[in-house]
Amino acid sequence: MATIVGDNLRARYAALQAERERDWSPAQLARNAAQRQQLVARFDPATVAQPGDVLPNVELDDVEGAVLTLDALTAQGPALLIFFRFAGCPACNIALPYYAETLWPVLRARGIPLVALSPQQPDRLVEIKRRRDLPFAVATDRDNQLARLLGISFVPDDRPSPPPAGWIGEVTGTGSWELPQPAALLLGRGRVVQRLQVSPDWLDRPEADDILAWLR
Repeated sequence: MATIVGDNLRARYAALQAERERDWSPAQLARNAAQRQQLVARFDPATVAQPGDVLPNVELDDVEGAVLTLDALTAQGPALLIFFRFAGCPACNIALPYYAETLWPVLRARGIPLVALSPQQPDRLVEIKRRRDLPFAVATDRDNQLARLLGISFVPDDRPSPPPAGWIGEVTGTGSWELPQPAALLLGRGRVVQRLQVSPDWLDRPEADDILAWLR
């Protein structure tokens, strides 16, 4: 894991990239960069959910055993949902603790729920909540249901058949290549989309101040 340098997310990702440039082969670096660049090039903001869209009352499986619903999360006001890839994702292991440090204290004081969402099965996903001591809810978006409704899920072009050992469907327990693009969703009462910021490049996610500005 990269050494944390600086207080913002951009600095933390820069440290991760610097570590990779020291440790990875040129082929690994090129492959990783190409995957991110491809997702950025293909991303069309017009194809994802827009402010004012109303979502159905999707159920989410909290890793601690509860079932969360969008109705319950927004019953008293807005809720913030953070989509991430899976518990072992290095970039997610930087983003979620950063949001716990910088975003969660403000949201908690304002009574705004924060839920981190991945398609990974709860018995595997719980690992990141425990290991990182995340103070907010972590839950499974079953079969990427909510990610699909928002238009933020994707499957990679490179899908060997049969899949190799350790492929993404094995890691997540879903048996699928599908993952969400990292995203931050501010959902208002009545399950109305207020803001959605998608990060097709998973090393370029919104800073806490950017998200808090939505609330102002």
